[in-house]
Amino acid sequence: MAVTIATTHVGSLPRGPELTPLLLARDHGDPYDAEAFDTAVQGAVDLAVQKQIESGVSIISDGELGKVGYSTYIIERLSGFGGHSPRKPALDLAPLPEFREKLAGIMGAQEFTRAACVGEVRLVNLQPLHDDVRRFRSAMDRHGRGVRAFMNAASPGLITAFQPNAFYPSHEAYLADLADAMRPEYEAIVAAGFDLQLDCPDLAMSRHTGYQDMDEAQFLSAIAANVDALNAATANIPPEKMRMHICWGNYEGPHTHDIPLERIMSIVLRARPSTILFEAANPRHEHEWIIWRDAGLPDDKILAPGLIDTCSNYVEHPELIAQRIERFAAIVGPERVIASTDCGFGTFAGYGKIDPAVTWMKLAALREGADIAAARL
Repeated sequence: MAVTIATTHVGSLPRGPELTPLLLARDHGDPYDAEAFDTAVQGAVDLAVQKQIESGVSIISDGELGKVGYSTYIIERLSGFGGHSPRKPALDLAPLPEFREKLAGIMGAQEFTRAACVGEVRLVNLQPLHDDVRRFRSAMDRHGRGVRAFMNAASPGLITAFQPNAFYPSHEAYLADLADAMRPEYEAIVAAGFDLQLDCPDLAMSRHTGYQDMDEAQFLSAIAANVDALNAATANIPPEKMRMHICWGNYEGPHTHDIPLERIMSIVLRARPSTILFEAANPRHEHEWIIWRDAGLPDDKILAPGLIDTCSNYVEHPELIAQRIERFAAIVGPERVIASTDCGFGTFAGYGKIDPAVTWMKLAALREGADIAAARL
């Protein structure tokens, strides 16, 4: 029987110089032309859908092109957030001020708002999601009829890692209101006919970023609570309609403080989404394929390893991609492997190292590598 290996990516795509100023103006609360914004985003989503299909991507997204960032967009949809809370440097970057300056020059400025939770979290405006759905559906109708598609949403835990709690008496109380507030967004994405991707870098990256002041036991307790909140918020959605992404941070740094996968694996596997997207090309984590091999994975889990690096403009050779796919196919079978990327190509507007043209080259190489592996499997 012929084998087919589907390909996908983590969701965000480069926003480009035309869209970025509009997204930042909206994020900062500055005046902007709403009609021009909608037109610009629609054009960008149309192009992104067309380019993904041309590159051979099997499961596509809207690129999160209507959002300023994958984790901070929620402040225009939920109440309870305010101010600006500069983040501490990641633990691996903290002792390297000269490198941090150099990295900022390469990646771009992080000009988006970093709010804190300063009041009760409630859903107040779901219209931005409806606009995202409308634009994506319109682009799919023009360029991607019949193609499987997904949309991203921040998990409750991710929101706590980026928008620190300055209001609730406990982490769990904050999570409980976030789960209630985000549930309509999750369910609306699935009701629109798209798969839901829950972004969950909090389960790994936050150990050395947003949760860095915790010891390891406190961190593991916090992310276990995050998974419980995710499961509660998605209780009405079938697991097979969901995917989740975990990562250790989409930046080219030492990553010497990353928590090992084996220490979080049992918590990750408790989450309801069937498909797990994770880093497997990052040189700090590629060796961890053996952790997946030895994890005793449930039969309902689908692995979507990252097989191309989103911190480098090198275009991986298709043969290398095929070899990486074969590792995971040997663990769960080719029918339970989706070839993916380590992280997003454009996590925040105006921030990122990958040239947009290289994005499409990498995704085309991913398709070619998947076809090579499929022919051998």
